[in-house]
Amino acid sequence: MNKDEKITQLEAKINTLEQYIQTLREQLRLALQQRFGVSSEKAKFENPDQLSFFNEAEISANFEISEPALETITYKRKKQKSKRELDFAGLPVEQIVHELPENEQICGCCGGKLHACGRDVLRRELTVIPQQFKVTEHIQTAYSCRNCEKNEISVPMKKSRVPKPVISGSGVVSPSLLAQIINNKYSLGLPLYRQEQELNGFQKFMKKFMKKF
Repeated sequence: MNKDEKITQLEAKINTLEQYIQTLREQLRLALQQRFGVSSEKAKFENPDQLSFFNEAEISANFEISEPALETITYKRKKQKSKRELDFAGLPVEQIVHELPENEQICGCCGGKLHACGRDVLRRELTVIPQQFKVTEHIQTAYSCRNCEKNEISVPMKKSRVPKPVISGSGVVSPSLLAQIINNKYSLGLPLYRQEQELNGFQKFMKKFMKKF
């Protein structure tokens, strides 16, 4: 075998080994992703565009650093309560009553002055004050016309405008609560289960809520 043939054989072996190394690297990457990636927190989003944002910390994490030993806690999973059934007992409550502007409290039928005739709690948000929690109730005010009522005229109704929730379809998430979770997870790289542990007495509630992230 001449020198050129030996060089050709060596180059072929090198190419084969490089392909094999690349395959091993890809297998390692997939294994690490399955071990430490999205599935470890079982994130679920109604909006798929949010998935990569909330899990960027896990994707870019240094997996060579060992995790501290954790105590395993077993429990029986119960059926999740609806938003209206979430237990806010023991938390202080702040009510925000939304009123119509004074110049809009006019009856469209007779021009008389409208009066508040009912209020509904549209949603209850969990508001975060650093290391404190309170419930904020957004109450919508309904208005009717006393003059129309008195004269048995068709009574038009008006309702005050209420700001939309920070996440559509969620009646629990306030801007401050969402900001804290995003800051802890995205900026500080604090996994959701550790945030649950720090919340102590609110752990059971937050465990149900954080599954959406």
